[in-house]
Amino acid sequence: MVAEAVYILCTLTSVACAWLLLRAYSRSRARFLLWSGLCFAFLAANNAMLYVDLAVTAVDVDLRLLRHGTSLAGLLLLLYGLIWDAE
Repeated sequence: MVAEAVYILCTLTSVACAWLLLRAYSRSRARFLLWSGLCFAFLAANNAMLYVDLAVTAVDVDLRLLRHGTSLAGLLLLLYGLIWDAE
């Protein structure tokens, strides 16, 4: 029960971070805010899938590969923004 609450709180925190970063990007057009916001959006999806995988679905369903794929995509977006899109 506590673990499920932590999963939900982590998802909500990641969504809030993504929303704030993307809102700041829409106002300032600083590209690093875009990459950071997209990274947090993917991390929010990862946290939501973690909740679904460990708390909702049956034991025989494994979303581990999909979860790791979303977190990898988010971190690769941030890495791209850090390396190739630096001003």
